[in-house]
Amino acid sequence: MDSFLVGGDIPVTLKRSARARRMTLRVARAGGEVVLTLPSLASLSDGRAFAESRAGWLRQIRATMPQPRLAAHGALIPVEGRARAITPADERRVRLRGDALLVPRQRPAGVQVAAWLKHLARMRLAVACDRHGAALGRGFRAIVLRDTRSRWGSCTHDGRLMFSWRLAMAPPEVLDYVAAHEVAHLLHMDHSPAFWAATERLVPDYAHHRGWLKQHGHELLAWRFREGD
Repeated sequence: MDSFLVGGDIPVTLKRSARARRMTLRVARAGGEVVLTLPSLASLSDGRAFAESRAGWLRQIRATMPQPRLAAHGALIPVEGRARAITPADERRVRLRGDALLVPRQRPAGVQVAAWLKHLARMRLAVACDRHGAALGRGFRAIVLRDTRSRWGSCTHDGRLMFSWRLAMAPPEVLDYVAAHEVAHLLHMDHSPAFWAATERLVPDYAHHRGWLKQHGHELLAWRFREGD
């Protein structure tokens, strides 16, 4: 993909799409990367002009995004909605003690914290999906964890549920909502009124938790677990 600067200082990545019907600009929730999508027949000059016309909007959006944060000793990282201090300790494995996340001091903190969060997410999601699946009379084939940027979960036609392991950083009720959302897709593979009715059966106040993700999800995505990520 090609790239260019907008407004003199905003890097924009160019993407061509045969399916695109119009030019679109998207700012990634994590890192603030700007992607300009052009239909196959649109000219590069038109794309540049389109992006330049929105330079002020891009600068404003990027300014409101949290800066990347590294999971290192001393950092306060959210775990199940609460800030926990990453603390080096004489431990053999990562442990949570009160508001301290204890990590073995002899190994890189970020790598250990990421692995621990993945394990926590899998445990919490398995319990939630089992409960919601039983409520709807639907089973699922597997739970898959990924570090996605565009969605918190998804459901395939063969019953595989995919989730972002960063949900372990969100409040428990938010993780539970995302689990319910994807389990509801086992009944309805769309976002029809019937789908939302099924989601509401499982989590009556789902709109509140959905709103939390829209407002704070980019803060979870801003965390980095390796130098240079």
